Amino acid sequence: MNDLKGKVALITGAGSGIGAATALLFVRRGAKLSLADRNEVNLQRVGDECARVGTEQPLVVVAELSCEPDVANLVDATVEKFGRLDILVNNAGVCERGSIETTSLEQYDRVMGVNVRAAFQLTMLCAPHLIATRGNIVNVSSAVATRPVLGASVYCMSKSAVNQMTGCTALELASKGVRVNSVNPGVIATDLYSCGRMSVEESAKFMEQRKGIHPLCRVGDAEDVAQAIAFLASGSASFITGEHLHVDGGWHAACLR
Repeated sequence: MNDLKGKVALITGAGSGIGAATALLFVRRGAKLSLADRNEVNLQRVGDECARVGTEQPLVVVAELSCEPDVANLVDATVEKFGRLDILVNNAGVCERGSIETTSLEQYDRVMGVNVRAAFQLTMLCAPHLIATRGNIVNVSSAVATRPVLGASVYCMSKSAVNQMTGCTALELASKGVRVNSVNPGVIATDLYSCGRMSVEESAKFMEQRKGIHPLCRVGDAEDVAQAIAFLASGSASFITGEHLHVDGGWHAACLR
């Protein structure tokens, strides 16, 4: 498939997990890539892998998305290199464990700063370029945006905000030809959980336990989510906007019982 051929896509959090899988899938489908991550080693590795799969070296931009100048530079560098922008994938995210009794304001600021504020700033800055190309945005939210879980209150709050940003932005930009959707994954086997202060052993145990909450009896992998992102970003989804597409093995439906 080359349904993204010639499209310019900016993907954040591209150094690992869902972002890396999305970058590789997009380049296989003919997209030109601007990739951002704060981990330079991981980002360059993904960029090099995309170059081997595709026809040109992606733009790689090391950026701390909680830093306003870094976000602005990312957008400027993308448009300067490619002259346009067709797709924005707001994927970068962080997770901090804690309850209302144990979470610090520093943790709160870190999570909301990357998961919400940076995505909002990127959307603001990219909107004029996406309007010019009648492009689209895919936000990576979570099944926990509407299903609270114990021990990750700020993360759940941040993803609820991403859902609202998706819906509001979809309405605001629809008349200008820009579609905005989200994917809402269940538990996906990435390093997000270890970054949320879990050890490798704790993360493995967590994944094994969480298989049971998904009706399909497994946790997801990054490719599952990348496929959904690619669909929403493609012309196959040309009449879809404001959608929250669950990629969660049926977890959201099970929660309704």
